[in-house]
Amino acid sequence: MCEFLGADPLYAANEGKVGIGVAAEAVETALSALHAHPLGQKAALIGHITGEHAGRVVLRTPYGVRRILPMLTGTDMLKLLQCRVCVIE
Repeated sequence: MCEFLGADPLYAANEGKVGIGVAAEAVETALSALHAHPLGQKAALIGHITGEHAGRVVLRTPYGVRRILPMLTGTDMLKLLQCRVCVIE
């Protein structure tokens, strides 16, 4: 649908969501805690951090193609900074 409308879902407003980073050995514990809350029923592991592409986010499409996610700038960065919960390292 996004492609049909010419929208990029990675940059569309999506209030009410959170990304949480945890150590690999804590994933199951974190997911169990989130699933125990009514608003966390759909919590899922969506990726992992490696040293392979340091400083970049690399997405893998459903077709197996890899895509580098461009760094946020300008108004996109301002949207991120206006979130209620942000972790910036």
